[in-house]
Amino acid sequence: MKISPNLADQAILQEVGQRLAAVRIERKLTQAALAEQAGGAKRTIERLESGEVATRLSGFLRVCRVLGLLARFEALLPEPLPGPMAQLQQQGRKRQRATGEKAEPAEKKWPWGEPA
Repeated sequence: MKISPNLADQAILQEVGQRLAAVRIERKLTQAALAEQAGGAKRTIERLESGEVATRLSGFLRVCRVLGLLARFEALLPEPLPGPMAQLQQQGRKRQRATGEKAEPAEKKWPWGEPA
């Protein structure tokens, strides 16, 4: 099942739990072994995998660390980029137009009152 905003919280928790269980089984870990490596209780792993109840985020992160899933959090929550104005300020002042070579003054103009 694809996780979408239309799903209820309970359905999302169950789907996440099923996916974690599949990764755990793929890694050939028992619930007890995963709990021991993550520093939690086996019952916490059981609850997490069944989607019974949301566990503490720190426990979830420890389980994901043991299963090697932490690198995927970058895709889930990417680092926010600076806004357009902040990006401009970081770049410094850029030239906005090119200046050509200065033209030589044509002839010296004749000022009033001087002999020609």
